[in-house]
Amino acid sequence: MFIPVRDINQLRHIKFQHVTISLILINVLVFWLQFTATGQEIAASFALIPREVFAGGFVGGGTGPYDKVAVPEVATLLTFNFLHGDILHLATNMMFLWVFGDNVEDALGHARFLLFYILCGMAAGLFHAIALPSSGLPLIGASGAVSGIIGAYLLLYPRVHIWVLALRVIPLKLTAAVFLGLWLASQIGMLLFAPPSRVAFTAHVGGFIAGALLVLIMRRPGVGLFEKTLPPPPAA
Repeated sequence: MFIPVRDINQLRHIKFQHVTISLILINVLVFWLQFTATGQEIAASFALIPREVFAGGFVGGGTGPYDKVAVPEVATLLTFNFLHGDILHLATNMMFLWVFGDNVEDALGHARFLLFYILCGMAAGLFHAIALPSSGLPLIGASGAVSGIIGAYLLLYPRVHIWVLALRVIPLKLTAAVFLGLWLASQIGMLLFAPPSRVAFTAHVGGFIAGALLVLIMRRPGVGLFEKTLPPPPAA
């Protein structure tokens, strides 16, 4: 297992990754709220449940066994992205968002990156629901949206070097193409060949595809694909 620690990739167009940091803080705040007494009671109402999405025609809500409050099913395509099952689930997603989100935000701009993140998350949820339309299990987590960021990063900066921890303790420097390529291969492999699990690999793959497609049309003018490590911007 590889855990990304940092990439060697300078920002070029923005001074600070405001949206990336804000998304991390929002996810942490929602996770804290989940484990208050009220949050524990209603959190599952905001999860995405494929069977309920299609049964409610996207506009119904609050009809399933997990629902304590009536949330329109179409809204759960957004809200599920901000819920997490445990601290490891949260920490893993936020680490990927921290390492890769800033450069994708740099390539898209703040506003477009926020829209990109939301669209990737919703696409991941929809892909999961279409793949498993009869599932009654709640889907939660930012993995789909983060997978979209991974898809964009792989197209933008495949030759950038990334420091990772192999087996959680051994530091290695790999190119993004190698590290993220291995990540993608593992997701597809688990989706196709592994027995069913609590991890929604369908959402990961759906988010990745959405991110790879969206970055083609949402990146700034002049931002190319397959860039090398970017040099620091020139002094003013």
